[in-house]
Amino acid sequence: MAAYPDFLVTVPTQGDGRDPLRRDRGEWQPGARRPLPPFVTDLRPGALGPFDHLAQIGRAAETAAIGGALVPFDPAGEESLVVAAGLLRQSRHLRVVAGFHPGIATPVYAAKFSASLQRFTDNRLGWQLDVDLDPAVARSQGDFLRGADRYARAEEFLTVAKGVWHEEGYTYEGRFYQVLAGGFQSPNSGLPFPRLYLTGTSPEALALSARHADVHLFTADQDVETGIGELAAQSAQEGRPVEYGLRLPVLARDDDDEAWAEARRLWDLAGGVGEGLPDPDPRTRLWGGFGQIADSGPFGLVGSYETVAAGLRGYLDQGVTTFVLESRPHIEETYRLGERLLPLFAKEIEHAH
Repeated sequence: MAAYPDFLVTVPTQGDGRDPLRRDRGEWQPGARRPLPPFVTDLRPGALGPFDHLAQIGRAAETAAIGGALVPFDPAGEESLVVAAGLLRQSRHLRVVAGFHPGIATPVYAAKFSASLQRFTDNRLGWQLDVDLDPAVARSQGDFLRGADRYARAEEFLTVAKGVWHEEGYTYEGRFYQVLAGGFQSPNSGLPFPRLYLTGTSPEALALSARHADVHLFTADQDVETGIGELAAQSAQEGRPVEYGLRLPVLARDDDDEAWAEARRLWDLAGGVGEGLPDPDPRTRLWGGFGQIADSGPFGLVGSYETVAAGLRGYLDQGVTTFVLESRPHIEETYRLGERLLPLFAKEIEHAH
């Protein structure tokens, strides 16, 4: 499989700000709105709303030639499918992946609203199906399935969603879903099914991806190389290709010293004053402090644009071709990534198109 990178940015669903303790963008921090200056005479509300900063992230990604955005499923944040629809409406080329879990709706309904979004946005919608939720989170969402049953339901969910998408008069009888003579008619038929992203390293997760995923997303704290090897073998048995992706927080600046100075500043602001700043892993170059300074996994890359690019190329060599990057504050950092990091992959991206 050719190693041509595809880059996406992560969209925050619980507000954003210039440091880890601020969420004044998106109206998530009570009392954070600054008073208007005295020369403002039109005080009517509604000029700007909580979606506007998310729209700016989408515009930044599109302007900086980043291919897509992931809106993760977040039970405590904005509804990802609503945010995804707004971003698609506000953009012309940006691909948007919406994260959700199978308990959100019937697969027929999920497929139906996705067909409309595909038709309205020139087929730019993707799905990330989050299957194995934390039990407390799952129960808070009205989902009381456990263990292997979650993957059995996800299997049926995807089978039914693809069935009604591609077949008129589709019928299915399963443990979790039943459909009798379903399917879509024109103009909602014949559209590309949303590009499907799946996650996890359990045997059930890899088996589900082998049968259904377009892209399997790993995280930096997982054994990516082993996971790719196992999934490659299973997808070969299924006779279908699966691409490999990585969700990764990054902090990149002009040189390594500037990047680490910013990491230290954010670490102190987030409450790490007096604690030793963790050192990066000497073997992987991954830094384990992102859980303190960002809404992300703990491990990511810090350094100059060239250093971060070298780290990403290490994953490219392992077979990873999709990178879902996260960096706060999202608007400013999206421009940095698009204008400074992505050009270092210009040849690879050019070959992909």
